[in-house]
Amino acid sequence: MTLTDVARLAGVSVATASKALNARGEVAPDTRLRVLQAANQLSFQPNVLARGLISGRTRTIGLLTDELGGRFSIPILLGAENALGNEQMSVLLCDARGDAIRRQHYIRTLLARQVDGFIILGDSNDLRPSLSRDIPVPVVYVYGQSTDPADLSVLADDEGGGRLAMEHLVSLRRRNIAHITGPQSYRAARDRVTGLQAVLAESGLELVGGEPLYGEWSQRWGRHAARMLITAHPEIDAIFCGNDQIAAGAAQALQEHGCRVPDDVAIIGYDNWEEMAADCRPPLTTVDLNLEQLGATAVMHLFAALDGTPSSGVIRQPCRLVVRESTGPLPQQA
Repeated sequence: MTLTDVARLAGVSVATASKALNARGEVAPDTRLRVLQAANQLSFQPNVLARGLISGRTRTIGLLTDELGGRFSIPILLGAENALGNEQMSVLLCDARGDAIRRQHYIRTLLARQVDGFIILGDSNDLRPSLSRDIPVPVVYVYGQSTDPADLSVLADDEGGGRLAMEHLVSLRRRNIAHITGPQSYRAARDRVTGLQAVLAESGLELVGGEPLYGEWSQRWGRHAARMLITAHPEIDAIFCGNDQIAAGAAQALQEHGCRVPDDVAIIGYDNWEEMAADCRPPLTTVDLNLEQLGATAVMHLFAALDGTPSSGVIRQPCRLVVRESTGPLPQQA
């Protein structure tokens, strides 16, 4: 079925049928209704490519990632895809796999397909080189921050996440709190420390050992660091860990040492990696990055840029605390 068939059935010109189907304002309401009913009766589907030539839009977004199979990438991509689908936008997904040559090839390929805009997903939540000078359409960076302050980057609020975790421990009347985390070179690790130290200062407390224990993002490091802490500081009553793997390792080491979690030592993880946090013994209280919402937020700002109101700088999306058994129940109010 063609537009001509729709126009003939509705008793209007082809031009009027086109305006009605594209929600143009020059068509009377009853005429628009007649055209829509004719299109529905004929199961007419507009030619997307032709509409793109007329409007200058293809309603297609290029989604470029460096780590398609990553644990953080998939939820962000799902959130972006859902938000785009809700607006009847199509997605072209390309995985550069961390290769600069492949990345440039995909940028050229997506531009040749005339995508309306780009969402660029970082492979880590650290700074990443800006690609915007090579891309003449709107771009939003998500999870990884662009080095160019003129770009828009949508990130998880790791400083706020650090505050959430520490406020929860302080609310449970834990006073001897330690922090085990990943490499100090990671921006996220440093931001979380900034947040937790602010809460400690507000509460008149100091971190056990004076400084965070920086190491690897692994259960092995969690076990090793927890053993060091409980040996050097037996008074410890809580540990905030930089991710769920570290927290699972710390919980294991404490239990092997004869400590009860959470009775003797409460533990909080980070990331809310479901298969790790929920299967830990006991299940981990943790900070969720709201990754699907992060993807949806990036899409929202890309739509704004496409509509002529672009933003720049950094938008930090709040995290949320997921309370499980590793921190125990909240204290009863007096």
